[in-house]
Amino acid sequence: MMKKPEDAPPEQYDIKILKNGTWLYNGTPINRHNLVKLFATVLQKDADGRYWLVTPYERGVIAVEDVPFTAIELRVESAGRDQKLSFRTNLDEWVDAGPLHPIRVAHDANTQEPSPYVMVRGGMEARISRAVYYELAALAVPDDADAESLGVWSRNEFYTIGRVG
Repeated sequence: MMKKPEDAPPEQYDIKILKNGTWLYNGTPINRHNLVKLFATVLQKDADGRYWLVTPYERGVIAVEDVPFTAIELRVESAGRDQKLSFRTNLDEWVDAGPLHPIRVAHDANTQEPSPYVMVRGGMEARISRAVYYELAALAVPDDADAESLGVWSRNEFYTIGRVG
């Protein structure tokens, strides 16, 4: 009888996802987009922040430099509070920013450079590409509660993406 993944000791796979969304195996890019998309379907993140590839009979930890996905395209519908922002990831998955898929912006402790993200699924995020972040910045409006904060609306939720000054 084969062991289920939760019974087996964790294995470290030689797979790494770079900050730019490139998947590597043994240090070499995986160039088959459909294979990367297949791996992404079995990708999970645990409570300790480790990333796992999990199938019914195998599981292994993989290395992720930042987050496993990159948001590379933005689609905007409507405007104001009714606006809906949809992001396409580098693996062709679309997510609509909102309560289940919030946008957040972290800042580098030294440079204060913003690093924007959108939640994709299962506690896993997509880093919003610089070009898409510039598109978001063009849509930014002042926060009703704090005029110093600028942000965007999506599905009646306000997401701060920057500050005035």
